[in-house]
Amino acid sequence: MVKICCIGAGYVGGPTMAVIALKCPEIQVAVVDISVPRISAWNSDTLPIYEPGLDEVVKKCRGKNLLFSSDVEKYVSEADIVFVSVNTPTKTQGLGAGKAADLTYWESAARMIADVSKSNKIVVEKSTVPVKTAEAIEKILTHNSKGINFQILSNPEFLAEGTAIQDLFEPDRVLIGGRETPEGQKAIKALRDVYAHWVPVDRIICTNLWSAELSKLAANAFLAQRISSVNAMSALCEATGADVSQVSHAVGKDTRIGPKFLNASVGFGGSCFQKDILNLVYICECNGLPEVANYWKQVIKVNDYQKTRFVNRIVSSMFNTVSGKKIAILGFAFKKDTGDTRETPAIDVCKGLLGDKAMLSIYDPQVSEEQIQRDLSMNKFDWDHPVHLQPTSPSSMKQVSVVWDAYAATKDAHGICILTEWDEFKTLDYQKIYDNMQKPAFVFDGRNIVDVAKLREIGFIVYSIGKPLDEWLKDMPAVA
Repeated sequence: MVKICCIGAGYVGGPTMAVIALKCPEIQVAVVDISVPRISAWNSDTLPIYEPGLDEVVKKCRGKNLLFSSDVEKYVSEADIVFVSVNTPTKTQGLGAGKAADLTYWESAARMIADVSKSNKIVVEKSTVPVKTAEAIEKILTHNSKGINFQILSNPEFLAEGTAIQDLFEPDRVLIGGRETPEGQKAIKALRDVYAHWVPVDRIICTNLWSAELSKLAANAFLAQRISSVNAMSALCEATGADVSQVSHAVGKDTRIGPKFLNASVGFGGSCFQKDILNLVYICECNGLPEVANYWKQVIKVNDYQKTRFVNRIVSSMFNTVSGKKIAILGFAFKKDTGDTRETPAIDVCKGLLGDKAMLSIYDPQVSEEQIQRDLSMNKFDWDHPVHLQPTSPSSMKQVSVVWDAYAATKDAHGICILTEWDEFKTLDYQKIYDNMQKPAFVFDGRNIVDVAKLREIGFIVYSIGKPLDEWLKDMPAVA
């Protein structure tokens, strides 16, 4: 019987292993993590992450061929295939600070694997890692191998949060990179056989190690680039009176371009896009390619510009000050159907408003008050370290209240910012909300989900990204 162990019970490791267990009932799957509270949550009725469909998959397999444990060394030593899905945060100091990936957790995982292994193992990179990480890991394992053979594979994940289970059930592709040696090819086949239980073989792409590692960074960079491209167009649309939704619809009809990832918004978020592009920038710089590095840097610059532009639009619309004004923040997660707040644009927007002394009332159906308070007081890049190494949850910020109802958030507010495209925000009773707000009442739609004409009819002054500006806003510049 094949035994699989995954180090790291986070957004990637947990769902991926649960689906492998479901689709391969004859394989024993263990998910291990040094965080006891996280493992306890995986073993409880309330899983540590929210992902549609995940609950059902975990409950079907847990106690049969899927287990969650904090006994890391036991399950690593018994496994034939070890997935490593640990944090790879951006370095905050030293060489490559602000761009390079910090491989501290990866290196300690590799050393532990070497220490406890008594049999040959296939070690699979599952975290997003910089190109050539496999080579570094290989060196650590080989120099500490005690005669045991380790084969390193790169098997990057391409999951979208909110649809991760569906993405695992029916992936566009599964990518496996390995050494072009007989042993390397044998390891690739072993992993391919696991996925072939449910993924058509023509969707399992096998490459060399470097191609697999770079493909992950490239895929995320290309997706983020599309968002920054349409967001750059949204600024031009506002300046000229064009409608970005109409422009992106027309552009997306070109089959060479396609309609996906062309929705203008307040900016992209999530754990991968910014981190992977910074990583790509660093690799380009290290390889003497400054022009290529600058090209990708611009994708992040436009994303930051979009968030700054949004905050400036809010402040300038409201008589150039939000000091002491209650602003309702609807949505804090980086996108709908997830509770994930990593790199969410809401953090920068809220910090921008707090900098102008606004009073924020925040509502998100899936994000806890503790998480919001922590995000708003955390330094950049701290979020990607394990929770026990993050700053302890701060005492509540006086200017921030977190409520569990959109109507409570908007009561007596001067303005509303929609920062996550939760479906429930489309169907709120905006007449009721308007009646309970200070006047003039503003709506700043960072996701283009409201019916602008209807809201203006009610009496709101509406700013919707990339849409023709309300008369009120035309004389209010929003330059960064």
